[in-house]
Amino acid sequence: MNLVENIKEGLRSIKANLLRTVLTGLIIAIGITSLVGMLTAIDGIKYQIENSLSSLGANNFDIRSKGFSGRRSNVGGVEEKVYPPIDYKEATRFKEIYDEPANVTIFASVSFATEVKRGSKKTNPNIRVTGGDENYFRIKGSIIEKGRNFSNVETQYGANVAIVGTELVKALFNENEDPLGQQIAFFGRKYTIVGVLEAQGGLGGDNAPDRAIIIPLINANTLARSGGLRYIITVAGENPAVMEREMGEATGLMRKVRGDEVIQENSFEVSKSQSLSDSLEEVTGYLRIGGFGIGFITLLGAAVGLMNIMMVSVTERTREIGVRKALGATPLRIRQQFLIEAIVICQLGGILGAFLGILIGNVVASFIGSGGFIIPWFWIMVAFIICAVVGLSSGFYPAYKASKLDPIDALRFE
Repeated sequence: MNLVENIKEGLRSIKANLLRTVLTGLIIAIGITSLVGMLTAIDGIKYQIENSLSSLGANNFDIRSKGFSGRRSNVGGVEEKVYPPIDYKEATRFKEIYDEPANVTIFASVSFATEVKRGSKKTNPNIRVTGGDENYFRIKGSIIEKGRNFSNVETQYGANVAIVGTELVKALFNENEDPLGQQIAFFGRKYTIVGVLEAQGGLGGDNAPDRAIIIPLINANTLARSGGLRYIITVAGENPAVMEREMGEATGLMRKVRGDEVIQENSFEVSKSQSLSDSLEEVTGYLRIGGFGIGFITLLGAAVGLMNIMMVSVTERTREIGVRKALGATPLRIRQQFLIEAIVICQLGGILGAFLGILIGNVVASFIGSGGFIIPWFWIMVAFIICAVVGLSSGFYPAYKASKLDPIDALRFE
């Protein structure tokens, strides 16, 4: 019996036990549906969120001082050259002359460990104070839930006004007390609250984004205690397809502003803003791991069920195996027949499961918002590979057991 005939015989056996094949395939289909469905939904949700946040950080790039950490690196015994940080004059000059169709914001961190007071109440010394301009909130994706943004006059003259996070409001104000128009004090100055940011939270329960105070950039510049601030420029492009070109234009323009010579390396760094995209990728990565784990457990149960069915099949067909061996079938051909049956059952279940998974995943993703129909070809291929592995692993022992049957004893089996 050659391999082709063996395959045909395996398919005939599956057809002869159609109900059992369908029920076993459904077990596999459920596992593949859960796997492909969850991963499709995750990819669909990620795609729609990325589209929604494209103007809030996914298309941004930063220009900042070289060696932003403030530490010198030593490569091959040669200490890296230290360049002066970008100052306020250079940052504002770049913003004035950058003529690409994009928004530009300048901001600087004043302190990451500030104690804020209001009357007899005070916060822990863990409040982050940042100076920003009129475009800061739009480009950085921060939403002002209550109140307003800085006015042009407040930005231009550096008024003592602040926009604060929700954690600071909880620490300094009563539950029903309106913080707008109230004064808080830090660094020996009093600031009037004109806005409250929407709660953001963070991964792992980190609420650092909600412990922020944003003040006008010029005002922040006057708070610098040890030298000037390290200013960061963020450019928000309109079209991600031309971001590389925009980064090149910004690099050339900043070299001109900084006075870098032709043969000199850049005295600053230009890099894509990864805060939103990295956070989104990290979250979806965790979701994929969870979805894959749930699908794997389901498939593990399906594999056990398939192995049980194949063991029953071997027992039912003991006399048939004895006849085949008596007619010259080798143990290899016997093993191939049962393995083919197991793999075909798994692949049939995989096809049904992939179809249902794509359908269910896109339906779930559509609840987040409108978007295109996603067909995750990569996960479909992974699903079929898993089906083949499940079929081989589940069918191997029953096939091995069948191939080792003694033909005389098999023929005597009742």
